[in-house]
Amino acid sequence: MRMPRELLPDSTLPLLLAPYRFISTRARAHGSDAFAARVLLQRTILLTGEDAARLFYDEERVVRAGAAPRRLQRTLFGQGGVQGLDGPAHRHRKAMFLSLMDDASLRRLERIAQEEWTAASAGWVGTAELPLASATRALLTRVACRWAGVPLPESEVRLRTRQLTLLFDGAGAVGPKHWLARLARSTADRWAAGLVEAVRSGRLAPEPGTALAVVAEHREPGGELLPSRVAAVELLNVLRPVVAVSVYVQHLAHALATQPQWRERLQVHDREAELRFVEEVRRQAPFFPAVAGRVRDDVMWRGMRLPRGRRVLLDLYGTDHDARSWDAPEDFDPDRNRPDEQGAFAFVPQGGGDPATGHRCPGEPVTVLLMGVALAFLARRLRYEVAERSLAVRMRRLPAQPVDGFVLRDVRPVLSAVTQQPA
Repeated sequence: MRMPRELLPDSTLPLLLAPYRFISTRARAHGSDAFAARVLLQRTILLTGEDAARLFYDEERVVRAGAAPRRLQRTLFGQGGVQGLDGPAHRHRKAMFLSLMDDASLRRLERIAQEEWTAASAGWVGTAELPLASATRALLTRVACRWAGVPLPESEVRLRTRQLTLLFDGAGAVGPKHWLARLARSTADRWAAGLVEAVRSGRLAPEPGTALAVVAEHREPGGELLPSRVAAVELLNVLRPVVAVSVYVQHLAHALATQPQWRERLQVHDREAELRFVEEVRRQAPFFPAVAGRVRDDVMWRGMRLPRGRRVLLDLYGTDHDARSWDAPEDFDPDRNRPDEQGAFAFVPQGGGDPATGHRCPGEPVTVLLMGVALAFLARRLRYEVAERSLAVRMRRLPAQPVDGFVLRDVRPVLSAVTQQPA
């Protein structure tokens, strides 16, 4: 069976014009979950759907080493980090990140996040217009550094916030913003490497078990310490995703504004309802549209040949909106099946499969926790109006966000709030 193929000599422009819908739309047009195209002038296989995700996350058939476009390696991921590893080396490095996700560490993160939200939101009161994006980026930079054991003088908050933001917010941009993201990667790598070297020399003593301590002390399978430049990349792989949760916070606020029945329902603290709301936002929210891999050896899938070395792009957004896996996927419905009931390859906002052995993001518990803290403040502890323009979402942007970073107006505290879950 011959794999369907796009007729255009290169599909980069159509992909950029509709980054979240291109793969699933063209797959439906071809009547196939796999089709061939050229992207960035390179022959590529584009995949969508739960079965395709299962293929993509099978390390015997698809690997990640060398797959990400160089523009992402030089901004979003960094060079030498865990995202570019496979097999035993990947699992060994991944275990370092998983060690940061134990219950005690997550409880500490939750306490820090609540403290920073309390302090920051107090300063928002009386602001005529507050872009939630910029406000939460600074807040989450403080959270990330405190949790990771990274010293952050107040004089550096703005600089570090901008650097960490550009790593994810400028990675998919074209032109000057992308160049700024490359500069941010270079300067952030030097900053993080300096922190690692300070720990190793004894000039800095972070709390044991924090990311800075763990990364600085991590040893590879052969017993050697990570080179400081690689350790810097891995430290930023902890800090950057925490700040990137600011994108999900905007989509949380957007969902509360457009789903008034859920805003009313969440006035009462109900942990199960909150988790369902958070997970539905993660399913619906357009973050990054796709992820890249390479075919390890020739693969036959559904009668189609995927040749060795060919780059593949898995459609994350389209898989999370696939009608074969989700009833009425375009509807916002937190009461639908929870993702953990749906399967490890139908819900892939941060990758598919087992985070301990595969390339699913180990930081998903961090994302869910931080979104839960944000939801408590946005739904119950603050009152505000929403600028009408912010109800529109810019879908050509990477990652997609509401217009102007979701603007809040007339922010005020809730003097008394019902917080008990009903019996």
